Amino acid sequence: MTVKAKKHLGQHFLTDETIAKDIADALTENGYDNVLEIGPGMGVLTKYLLQKKPKVTVMELDRESVDYLKNTFWLEHIKIDTSKDKFTILEGDFLKKNIQETFNKKQVAIIGNFPYNISSQIVFKAIENRDFVPEFAGMFQKEVAMRIAEKKGSKIYGILSVLTQAFYDVEYLFTVPPTVFNPPPKVDSGVIRLIRKENYTLPVDEKLFFRVVKTAFNQRRKMLRSSLKSFQLSDALKEDPFFTKRPEQLSVNDFIELTKKLA
Repeated sequence: MTVKAKKHLGQHFLTDETIAKDIADALTENGYDNVLEIGPGMGVLTKYLLQKKPKVTVMELDRESVDYLKNTFWLEHIKIDTSKDKFTILEGDFLKKNIQETFNKKQVAIIGNFPYNISSQIVFKAIENRDFVPEFAGMFQKEVAMRIAEKKGSKIYGILSVLTQAFYDVEYLFTVPPTVFNPPPKVDSGVIRLIRKENYTLPVDEKLFFRVVKTAFNQRRKMLRSSLKSFQLSDALKEDPFFTKRPEQLSVNDFIELTKKLA
């Protein structure tokens, strides 16, 4: 039995066992028990996670994949390890699930070969739940992976870069070619790892910080005194050196300082 990849779900099944193991190894040996894999498909990554972590939960939207995992994967695992609570299969859409309720407010690492069409939304949801997500690793379209990890001064540095790096240390790990997928995507993929910062609370109002970052990059070609004019800048602020720059010139810490000024 195999699962047919569904275009509307953005499915591209990884077929290379070595790469699957390398992605599983992207998770550190930190002491939290729970791991959530998003979009396991036929479980090529799942089996390596089960070797590595004490509790693995997979969340899959595709009913055919869920049936496959239950019939050929879950039952085989139970033969090997009779502890049924070690491996849990949840059917549903990660973007609609309440992570805190699912894991009883316990810490959970997130990992997966993420569907390209919703990968940014998955990252934003992890950021929203950062109190419960100490670590996040997985495979994205290479361009998106690079954007998340990019530093200031680049054309691809943007909202996703700043908001992720405000709370997590990001590391780009390796690139994956299209040839190791079925069906092969038209682009390269990239694997990244996010480790939550030891101090991940911001010294500013977080809602204001998010609003400043998004507003600035929504008109990224303009100087900040123009793109942020909706904040009703004083004449003094308009002449402040910060406000004569464009958003890609500012680091995460610069955006924190900018938010302080606007507050």
